[in-house]
Amino acid sequence: MPITPPSHRVERALRKAGAEVVAGVDEVGRGAWAGPVTVCAAVTGLRRAPEGLTDSKLLSPRRRTELAPLLEGWTTAYALGHASPLECDELGMTAALRVAAVRALEALPVRPDAVILDGKHDYLGGPWQVRTVIKGDQSCVCVAAASVIAKVRRDAMMAELGAGHPAFAFEANAGYPSPVHREALERLGPTPHHRLSWAYLDDLPAWRHLKTSRGADGSEQLSLGF
Repeated sequence: MPITPPSHRVERALRKAGAEVVAGVDEVGRGAWAGPVTVCAAVTGLRRAPEGLTDSKLLSPRRRTELAPLLEGWTTAYALGHASPLECDELGMTAALRVAAVRALEALPVRPDAVILDGKHDYLGGPWQVRTVIKGDQSCVCVAAASVIAKVRRDAMMAELGAGHPAFAFEANAGYPSPVHREALERLGPTPHHRLSWAYLDDLPAWRHLKTSRGADGSEQLSLGF
C-alpha cells in the first residue's frame, strides 16, 4: 500500500489563525538505554517537500541518510536540542523532552509563533503555542522533516560514542535494546553514556547497585525482557 505523503494542511490552518512562523518538532531516543534524547525543530514554509519525505521510521537507513542533508539544505531553518542521559535520569523523560525541545526551538534563528508536535501529548507546554498531531511525522511536512533530521543526526552521534565502546554496537542499535547491547551490558556493565534509572539495571545483578532513582514523572522504562 503506497504511503500518503505529508502535507501542509495543519500548518496552513495555523497560519490562517495568525501564526507566521510554524515549526515542526519531533524526537528520537525516548526508549533508548543509552545516549541523549534528541529533538529537532524544523521550519519549512509551504514549499513542496523533497520526494519520498515521510516519518523516519518508514524509511530505510540508507534512504534516511540520503534524505537528511537534502532536508537540511531545503528547510527554511532547523535546529537540534539534546537532553543528556543524566538529565533523562534526574528529570524524568517528560521533562527531559521539554528541555531538549526548548533548546532546539530557542536555537532557531526566528522564534516560531506555533509548534506542531508529533504525538498526542504536549510535553512542551507554555509559553509555546502547541498543536499536537498524532502521527504528525507522517502527515505534516515540517514534522516529517524534523523526524528524519533528528534520527540521522542522533544515529551519527551514537556511532561516534560507540567508537569508544565497540562491544555495545551503538553504530547499529543507536543505544536501543538489542541482543548485542544486552550481552555487553551483562558482561561489562553500563558505559558513561547509559541511563542509570532505566529498568534494564533491575535485570543485571552485577550492576544493579548502579541504578539511580527515576525523575519526577515516574516514566516507565524498558527492561531487558524485550
